[in-house]
Amino acid sequence: MKNFKNIAVFFFIFWMNFAFACDACKLQQPKITQNFTHGVGPQGQFDWIIVSAIAVITIFTLVFSIKFLMKPGEKDKNHIKNLILN
Repeated sequence: MKNFKNIAVFFFIFWMNFAFACDACKLQQPKITQNFTHGVGPQGQFDWIIVSAIAVITIFTLVFSIKFLMKPGEKDKNHIKNLILN
């Protein structure tokens, strides 16, 4: 387990190096997205609409994923979830 923890920490630190934008990309980004991504950011109003729609869909999916993970709502004893949870 200790070896797994060391590997996880290594990959987390390694991943953090690539998670944020480099200095050259920061100069090309709009103020709002300056540290988040590489490359150029949204250029026009339509691009911001697309980014906003994707953010809403992502948050909606996350909320319902957590909701149904915590309380699936199935009471049947033969439901497939009971093969995993029991």
